[in-house]
Amino acid sequence: MRHEKRRAMLMRCAILVFFFLATNLVALPQSTPGEPASESYPSFSSNQDEQSWSFSSFGSLKTEVLEEPYHALAPSQRLHWFIMSTLSPSHIAGVAFVSAGGTAINRPEEYGAHWNGFGDRVGTGMATSALGNGIEAGLGEILREDPRYFRASQEPFKARVGNVVRLTFCARGSTGSFGPAYARYLGIVGSNFLSHTWRVQSEANAQSALLRSSEGFGGRMAANAFAEFWPDLKKHVLPKRSRVTQGSLENAEMKSVAEDALSDELQEFFERIGTQW
Repeated sequence: MRHEKRRAMLMRCAILVFFFLATNLVALPQSTPGEPASESYPSFSSNQDEQSWSFSSFGSLKTEVLEEPYHALAPSQRLHWFIMSTLSPSHIAGVAFVSAGGTAINRPEEYGAHWNGFGDRVGTGMATSALGNGIEAGLGEILREDPRYFRASQEPFKARVGNVVRLTFCARGSTGSFGPAYARYLGIVGSNFLSHTWRVQSEANAQSALLRSSEGFGGRMAANAFAEFWPDLKKHVLPKRSRVTQGSLENAEMKSVAEDALSDELQEFFERIGTQW
C-alpha cells in the first residue's frame, strides 16, 4: 500500500515536470509583445544540425565564458540544460552522496538505515531536483532568463569568486544583462514545497522545505565554483598525469627490452648445454 501511494506521488511529480517542459517546447518559441525583433534565437536550419542535436542530448554542457559575446538560449539548448542538470553523472553522484549520508545517520527515520531506505532517498532527491530544474527551465523561458553559468576566466581571483556568488542568485536576460533569477528562486523553493506530496511526514513541513531550499542554493553555488575553477585546475593536473603515463610507458618498454635480451641469453645458454650433452 505504501509503495503504491509513493508511486502515485512520483507520477504527479512527473506530470508537473512534463507541464513545465511543455511550456519550454510549445508555448515559448513565440515572441513576447514589444520585444525587439533582433533578439532572436540561433537558427538550426539544416538537417545535419538537428541530427547532431539529437545525438548530443546527453553530452556535456559547454563551458560558457563571460567575456565572449552573449547569445540567447534557444529552446533546444534549454532542454539540453534541463537534461544534463537532472541526469548528468555528476548530479546523480551528488544526490547519491547526500542520500548515503542520510542513510548513515538514518535521517529521516521513516526510510530506515538500509539499502531500501537509500533507494527511497535517492528517488526523492532525484524527483525533487527534476521538478526544480523543470520549473527553472520552463518559467525561465517565459521570463527570458538564462540558467547557464558564465565563467569570468580573465578576471582576478576575487572577482571570479564574486562571479560564482552573483550567478547563484542572478541570471542573464535576453540582452545579456544580469538580473534576479526569479525562475531559479521559484524552482528551488517551489520544488521543495511541492515535494511534500511524496515526502515522509517528518520532513513534509515548511521548516524542512526552507532548509532544503537553502541547501539547494548552496549546491548551486558549489556547482558554479566547480565550473569556474576546475578548467584551470585541470590544466595543472592533466599534464602531470600525462607525464607520469609517458614515463610509465617508457619504463615498460625498457623492461620489455631487458626481458627479451635476458630470454635470448638464457636460450643460447641452454642450447650450448644441450649441444655439449
